Amino acid sequence: MKKVLVINGSQKFMHSKGSLNIHITQFSEDYLKNHPNTEVKVTNIDLGYDIQEEVEKFVWADVIIYHTPIWWFSIPFAFKKYLDEILTNGEGKIYNSDGRHRVDPKLNYGTGGLLKGKEYILTTSWNAPEEAFTLKNEFFEEQSVDAGPMFGFHKMNQFIGISGAFSYHFYDVMKDPHIEENLAEYKELLDSYFGKLG
Repeated sequence: MKKVLVINGSQKFMHSKGSLNIHITQFSEDYLKNHPNTEVKVTNIDLGYDIQEEVEKFVWADVIIYHTPIWWFSIPFAFKKYLDEILTNGEGKIYNSDGRHRVDPKLNYGTGGLLKGKEYILTTSWNAPEEAFTLKNEFFEEQSVDAGPMFGFHKMNQFIGISGAFSYHFYDVMKDPHIEENLAEYKELLDSYFGKLG
């Protein structure tokens, strides 16, 4: 039985209503609730949260699924605030230190995480088309989402000890969306990871 925490990092702000990531989060929750080998908890940060309760959820979970839109090449500010609050208040439970030793403080940075053995899944949603990342002379200079804009996010998880399971990215969601196709592909990855239903 895998204990899964699903985090919806979207928020309502100006023209954004967060509806796509609400939908993706609900998709994940429904999938997991129907899966016999999972127990699920969900946090929608835009609805509010208790910091200590969220710390305990990170400790409880075997798997964390992050769903986030990308705003100006990063996560929304409310999601960043959530992570700052939860991770900083998780000292002694989520991480112990930055991992460096007093004998040689130049080495072993980033090895003090306490969540070793846990894994995470990341989905992001973009206005940018996939070709902006993959084609020569396009905006992201052939850097993938994971190696480029989300590199720091992946390192954050490594810092607290969590290993990446897989990422899935929803591209061009404003001008040329293919949400149902994307969800079908995302489900295939969930089936591969958690075990196919039926």
